[in-house]
Amino acid sequence: MTSLPHLSVIVPAYDGEDRLPAALSQLGAWLDALPYRSELIIVDDGSGPAAAQVMAGFADGRAHTRVLRNEANLGKGAAVAKGMLAATGELRVFTDADLAYPPSEIGKIVTDLESGADVAIACRVLPESRYLMSPSFFHYLYTRHLMSRVFNLIVRGLLLRDVRDSQAGLKGFTARAAETVFPRLTIARFGFDVEALFIAQLHGFTVRQTAVFFRYDEEPTTIKFTQSVVAMLADLLHVRWNHLRGSYR
Repeated sequence: MTSLPHLSVIVPAYDGEDRLPAALSQLGAWLDALPYRSELIIVDDGSGPAAAQVMAGFADGRAHTRVLRNEANLGKGAAVAKGMLAATGELRVFTDADLAYPPSEIGKIVTDLESGADVAIACRVLPESRYLMSPSFFHYLYTRHLMSRVFNLIVRGLLLRDVRDSQAGLKGFTARAAETVFPRLTIARFGFDVEALFIAQLHGFTVRQTAVFFRYDEEPTTIKFTQSVVAMLADLLHVRWNHLRGSYR
């Protein structure tokens, strides 16, 4: 009888055919070097033909790699949930397709889960965390970063008492935590991270935050950033309302 993988890595992807080959190759090489069995689940969230072909071609050449496809773009939350629930690993980690967090950072999340955490998340604001950033983005530290911190204070006040960075794109769950949290997820886009962590908190799962190395490649426009913040605030109210209705029990 074939044993289940120790680790499932879920990568939600939407287009990006230019960066996917290098990112998937790097991630595949890291997984191949692990001393235990793993699986890679790529969730194609309604990508165009070029990106879809890259994902399918990569999976065709690798054992223990699957591509799941949404015919329409449903959002990162929906893609992550689909991958988490299709995974068979004892530990399940999702990371962004651009590998803003190098594969070695996945190892930190795995270590936290192996040492007893139910949920482990990257925390970019811990003093030990490090950024790689273009000097042209330095003003971000004084504007959008400050806005992000204010938003996180709102998140902590309304929903997540002790989580210092809810939006980092690197998070891990034990199989039990994943199978409890993700069937209850209702937010497909911006606020799914907050909702997932809130559900985990409600069900008594331990959440551990770990310092990470993070590569910052792209600065969002002010308009895009503001739209995201507005959408996130709406999602916070949605989560709060769901909680009051008992939707997460």
